[in-house]
Amino acid sequence: MKYRTLIESMTVEEKASLMSGANFWNTKAIERLNIPSIMLTDGPHGLRKQGGKADHLGLNKSLPATCFPTAATLANSWDRQLIYDVGQTIGKEAASEKVSVLLGPGLNIKRNPLCGRNFEYFSEDPYLTGELASEMVKGIQANGISACPKHFAVNSQEHMRMTIDEVVDERSLRELYLEGFRRVVEKSAPRTIMTSYNKVNGTFANENTHLLQDILYGEWGFSGVTVTDWGGNNDRVAGLKAGNQLEMPSTNGITDQEIVQAVRSNELAEAVLDEAVDRLLELVFATQLHDRDTQRIDYDVHHDKAVEAAKRSIVLLKNEDNILPLRDKKVAIIGDFAKNPRYQGAGSSLINPAKLSNSCDVLSQSGLPIVGYAQGFKRMGGSNDRLLREAVTLAEKADTVLLFLGLDEGSEAEGVDRAHLGLRENQLDLLRSLTKVNSNIVVILAGGGAIEMPFVHDVKAIVHTYLSGQGSAEALTSVLLGEYNPSGKLSETFPIAYNDVSSAPYYPGKEATAEHIEGIFIGYRYFDTAEKPVLFPFGYGLSYTTFAYTDLTAEQHQASFTITNTGTVAGEEVAQLYIQKLDSSIFRAKRELKGFEKVFLEPGESKRVTIELTERDYSYYNPTTHDWAVEPGAYDIQIGSSIQSIHLHEQITLEGDSVSSEHTKDQFPHYFSGHVHEVTESEYKRLLGYAPPSPYWDPKQDLGLNDTIAQARYKNGLGKTIYHVVLFFKKFFDAVNKPLLANNVYFVLNMPFRQIDRFTGGKISRKQILKVLDWINR
Repeated sequence: MKYRTLIESMTVEEKASLMSGANFWNTKAIERLNIPSIMLTDGPHGLRKQGGKADHLGLNKSLPATCFPTAATLANSWDRQLIYDVGQTIGKEAASEKVSVLLGPGLNIKRNPLCGRNFEYFSEDPYLTGELASEMVKGIQANGISACPKHFAVNSQEHMRMTIDEVVDERSLRELYLEGFRRVVEKSAPRTIMTSYNKVNGTFANENTHLLQDILYGEWGFSGVTVTDWGGNNDRVAGLKAGNQLEMPSTNGITDQEIVQAVRSNELAEAVLDEAVDRLLELVFATQLHDRDTQRIDYDVHHDKAVEAAKRSIVLLKNEDNILPLRDKKVAIIGDFAKNPRYQGAGSSLINPAKLSNSCDVLSQSGLPIVGYAQGFKRMGGSNDRLLREAVTLAEKADTVLLFLGLDEGSEAEGVDRAHLGLRENQLDLLRSLTKVNSNIVVILAGGGAIEMPFVHDVKAIVHTYLSGQGSAEALTSVLLGEYNPSGKLSETFPIAYNDVSSAPYYPGKEATAEHIEGIFIGYRYFDTAEKPVLFPFGYGLSYTTFAYTDLTAEQHQASFTITNTGTVAGEEVAQLYIQKLDSSIFRAKRELKGFEKVFLEPGESKRVTIELTERDYSYYNPTTHDWAVEPGAYDIQIGSSIQSIHLHEQITLEGDSVSSEHTKDQFPHYFSGHVHEVTESEYKRLLGYAPPSPYWDPKQDLGLNDTIAQARYKNGLGKTIYHVVLFFKKFFDAVNKPLLANNVYFVLNMPFRQIDRFTGGKISRKQILKVLDWINR
């Protein structure tokens, strides 16, 4: 241990005190030993340091900071250097505010497009996720502070996130849900990692020995600190044994005393506590900023960086008749989002932007001949004939309509999943009305992920800004005018309809468990293998120029090819490398992303691109040997501009390893074909290796500390009353257009009883909670 002498001078009580927070955002100090407190605070796409009363869900305002595009947006840039620069800039602002640990990036895999927090996550693909998240971690930590990748692991839904058991087979766990974290740990050495609220295969993530000891600290060699998500501790002593050092936020000493009692009763070896303290001290002393001079922040310069990040992340999805870039035509601006931008998510990532403009104002100042602005629709839904008529009248006066549509603040947020993939009906009604009077409609979408588009054939162009941060208006204007040639590519698949999604029949887990019956077949791995049509494929995005691919040479450890800009304007192309195993004897995705490069080219310019490959890029996780293996035989190295646009390919042959006999066609026919909607109960049981637990609560069972207020509706009059009172307030806040408050009430509805005393700092005691549970269970 590095700090053995210091630890030996501590009492057991002092050691235990370091294992939880002093308050909502700070660790405890021990002044007599000169151990300082450090601050941890939110920051996936900007610094959220609250200056007043603290909370985890974005209720109380934070200090001004630069609001960058969310991770889902940045991922569409496919630009490693850009994301490093964003991380470095956010980290610089954090260091200037004496924040030692920035809680981000989020890199959970997008199992399903309804997940309410997908705007915080990079991709459905673990390779792309790991590559981009690694760059953000490096950028943040270049400032001498710690990044904190989250949420480890399998945090795939927001519904019941504090109690749900994510049931997932070992191969899918390794190949999908852990792979991004592995890349981050091994490539960028984060000093902290945050565990998730949920259970993974029956055990809470923060006390899951397989995840923490066997994999994170064991196989991957992680040397930092694991911290719970805020309120994410279940059994404090079990968590400490598994390798979870820091619990946040403060519990006013409640769980510290549990640790002390466990040491004194020999339930917990003091050596385990000492090792946890040593890891925490390493973090504290490496990142404490109180005695360091920090740079002054130029928020105007940082705003320009936010604009640049947004420009490179915007995706042009359709451009019929080359209606974009806009030319000297009369333009109508329609849609509430043009005046009141939707530029970030909600919850713990809610940033107070240092600067913010809107597209209506920026476009009006651009020199375009603007004929006017119309709101068009009520933001939170509901019909309004006056707004619709005003928009239609304005559209009749214009050559081109810029129609701003999207997901409002209540549609996607931390703590609650999306209800569907569609836009609100009043927005679709408006679009249908506008198409009757103007055929030149450019739809500009805002939102954190995939959206169903029944209107795709009715409009000339579609631009998806995702959630582009405080620079979204300037970035969008630059793209619309052709000052910047769009280069974004989708980091997730857009289905035609939600029911096409592989996990649609199984998502979300509504009560006790969330069964990952689809296995490895999520996102493009499903659509491509099952040959299911999509709206827009993974890796897709248009440009104002064209590119040609030629001269591929491929071998086991690298592939080289030439890209030429064959158009008339400069632009950037994202070249993507996929690997397909030919004639595989085990079930696997048809092809997988294993490399990419973003290349800038002037008109007529060519560049030679080389992508390096490793043995892991050809490997699958063998559940029989519990290790990675390369199947022998032929592999097709494919180069494309999306997963559906493969321009070059070349075969190589590998000797490989012996093949598992467990994942073959006769045992897993529906997994082998990719038709995972048809998986049988026995097939899924074979995949898991055991019979899965019941996905439902037993309403006859007494409620305990790990049960939720939502379950109280199955009990007596008191339980039903508590449930319906909370539900009433959620519906009330929805009705008065307070989506953030409504979502936070929903968060309370799904909170386990064990968290009440800890979230209230003991103001509501464990004894009182047990008494209420006793009354409910009568």
